[in-house]
Amino acid sequence: MYKIKQYSKDRAKELGVEIIPSDKKNKKIDIYKDDEFIFSIGDTRYLDYPSYLEYGKDIADKHRKNYYIRHAKDIKKVGSKGWWAAMILW
Repeated sequence: MYKIKQYSKDRAKELGVEIIPSDKKNKKIDIYKDDEFIFSIGDTRYLDYPSYLEYGKDIADKHRKNYYIRHAKDIKKVGSKGWWAAMILW
């Protein structure tokens, strides 16, 4: 099971949502707002920004930049699964 890092907890708090480790296969986090399930985000088979920070900020920033380029289309729509993943995990 994925261990949610403080970075993601802080981002979720800023966005006004609660996050818990997901029990869904290959998913990192379940997002809830007002006790209502929103989405499961993050693939456990890939690292995210807070995980890359363990290797150094320069490396994490490089991966973040590439993530935003790769997922630009998914991130555009506010409230979409891709948007939530970018806001909480990147």
